Amino acid sequence: MGIPFSLPEDPDYTLLDSAKDSVRFTMERTFVEYNGRLASKSSFVDKDGNIMGWHDFGNLEGPGWAANAVGGAYELYAFGRHTEDASLQKKALSLLDHVLENGFIDYETGFITGYRETTTNQFCLNYQHKSNWFCPGSMAKIAYQLLIFSDLVDGERKAKMQSVAVKTADWIHRNIRPTANGWYPRRCHPTGEHYPQNAYGDGDILFEKSGDGLFIIQLNTALTQRGLADYTDAVRRSVKVFVDAGGIFGSINHDTYDEHECVAYAVAFRTLREAAKLLKDDAIRAFAYDKCLADLDQFKMTEDRNGVQTKGLLYMEKSWDTAYLWENAEAALAYFEAYEDTGKEQYKQDALTILRAIAKHHQRDTGFLTEGVDWNNHVGKQHHFDGAEYGDIQYTEPLLNNLHLLEPTLLGIRLGIIKDNK
Repeated sequence: MGIPFSLPEDPDYTLLDSAKDSVRFTMERTFVEYNGRLASKSSFVDKDGNIMGWHDFGNLEGPGWAANAVGGAYELYAFGRHTEDASLQKKALSLLDHVLENGFIDYETGFITGYRETTTNQFCLNYQHKSNWFCPGSMAKIAYQLLIFSDLVDGERKAKMQSVAVKTADWIHRNIRPTANGWYPRRCHPTGEHYPQNAYGDGDILFEKSGDGLFIIQLNTALTQRGLADYTDAVRRSVKVFVDAGGIFGSINHDTYDEHECVAYAVAFRTLREAAKLLKDDAIRAFAYDKCLADLDQFKMTEDRNGVQTKGLLYMEKSWDTAYLWENAEAALAYFEAYEDTGKEQYKQDALTILRAIAKHHQRDTGFLTEGVDWNNHVGKQHHFDGAEYGDIQYTEPLLNNLHLLEPTLLGIRLGIIKDNK
């Protein structure tokens, strides 16, 4: 028997305390007013909320991958509903309305532009402040976030969010051709034509192998489940490609290049779990559990490494082995969903362990949660607190790495696993 992947509960700092701190940091230190709505002042800040303009993410905001405005708004709103905090719900809706009303969405076609450059007020399609490529899977993810958020609201917002999700899926379906292996391309030109290069213009080794395409299946499945469209055949086709390939788990993050990324396994499990329900296919369900979820084990850290609190975390990938906390939160969400289905104690414990490990990296004064735990000095000690050789990165994406733990925490509360001390 190896060292167990487990951490005890900290009675002095609960998982709900951890969630509240993440909310506090975002609300107090990163929001500004823009065109009468709330927006994040940056997608990359330090523990005091200062903009890190030297970084690609620093002077960007919006619903795109790193900025995550819709996903963050959804999580804040859901948390505000749970805590009965009307002010938080109102601010979350203001952030949502910023995306809905301030130019990110083409309502005729459903095409979503991911970013606004805060220094120039210009819109762009990728994190490099350019519009030469975009990731169709990531656009699908924004539409999916709008769709699940629409489940929580009524009236005009609900109709608008659902309409966008339907049109975005349709745009992707009509304009994005499969790659040679039948999978979704990692990047495309704005027209939908293939862009087989990486972010820097060289050939992308993951052009046909990125897990980002899973978000297209996730969107198509969710729309079909809600009766808003029928992508049953498309879901069946793309899932078959995925399963026949033995899984496609290449980097979802836009700036890394590894064929096995931990969050891709978590997203694959969550996506195939729903697709199996839609298609009533036990073989897909078995693949989700036996391959996607089971293979998350390879990323688990069962000990503290180099004097850093890594026990209970998953590292991202072998070529970039920092433990990023939005990815860990997605894994916790996958394990809680697996527990919800099966009642298997190990899945519950894995989810709790990850959330407890994340909680150890909060800064208690501001609520700041690092983007990643750099236990092997991959990003460089100049980016660590106090210049330590190994340790927490001193920046975060306020609506992504800082906030994503809210979803598994709320699911854990709903399942009666996490104590609600609101």
